[in-house]
Amino acid sequence: MSGRGDGVACSTVAEHLQQAAAALAAAGIDEARLEAELLLGFCLGIGRTELYLATRETVDDQRHRLFSALLRRRLNREPLAYITGEKEFWSLPFVVTPAVLIPRPETEFLLEMALARRNFTCQSGRWLDLCCGSGVIGVVLAREALREVIAVDISAVALAVARVNCRRHGVLDRVALVQGDLVTCLRQQRMFSLIVTNPPYIRRDDVDHRLEPEVARFEPRLALDGGASGMEVITAIASALPDLLAPGGDCFIEIGEEQGNAIRTLFSRARSTTGYRFVEILKDYAGRDRVVHIRAA
Repeated sequence: MSGRGDGVACSTVAEHLQQAAAALAAAGIDEARLEAELLLGFCLGIGRTELYLATRETVDDQRHRLFSALLRRRLNREPLAYITGEKEFWSLPFVVTPAVLIPRPETEFLLEMALARRNFTCQSGRWLDLCCGSGVIGVVLAREALREVIAVDISAVALAVARVNCRRHGVLDRVALVQGDLVTCLRQQRMFSLIVTNPPYIRRDDVDHRLEPEVARFEPRLALDGGASGMEVITAIASALPDLLAPGGDCFIEIGEEQGNAIRTLFSRARSTTGYRFVEILKDYAGRDRVVHIRAA
């Protein structure tokens, strides 16, 4: 490209979008046009609808330089959400940083199942968001059901992000943020009527060799790496679960699409000794195993 010499040789909104989308597509980035629109809209401080109405307007030099700098970061495969510092989830804006996973539609499905299929007759126990990360699960549970939630994560920096999101969405008084390694920080027995968790469940070899660059190079390994089998953290949760779930309580765990059979076996084997009422694998809207739902007897 020629012109200003910083990667975008143009002056109008439309020209910026056209050349940025072409550069993103050439770099192998999916939905290149959409990403160009979101990135330019962020730089201009406007939404996509306003952007469409401004295609003939000139981009001033200051915003042009900002857009060019951020575009270079995206071309280096840094996730857009980390560049803008925000990701929409459950139709709400959440702050995200490289300290936390970027929320995904799979976790929205997890929450849909938890809110719709939980045992509504089991009201006495507390609710737990385990491996809370950015806090999206705890925030949505607290907002949707007006319940108090304990949100646990091993990472202090992740909990700092979760605190920002709880404050942003008005639930800081209903979400208690606790730093700890899984459930070792929870002393009371059988106190939870609902546990919802998106634990690390990717096999270590896949983290090292098979994930897309945006994930492997930028998202926190601590929140991705589920050990050699991908099931180390889930197995630890399974061991602790009988001491956590109140009678009739539910646990919903997000899982990998190839883990359904192994996880069904893991929890079904424990069912005979723990007295689970049932263990079921729920498929997402694409027909893939996505959530294990366990209910205590």
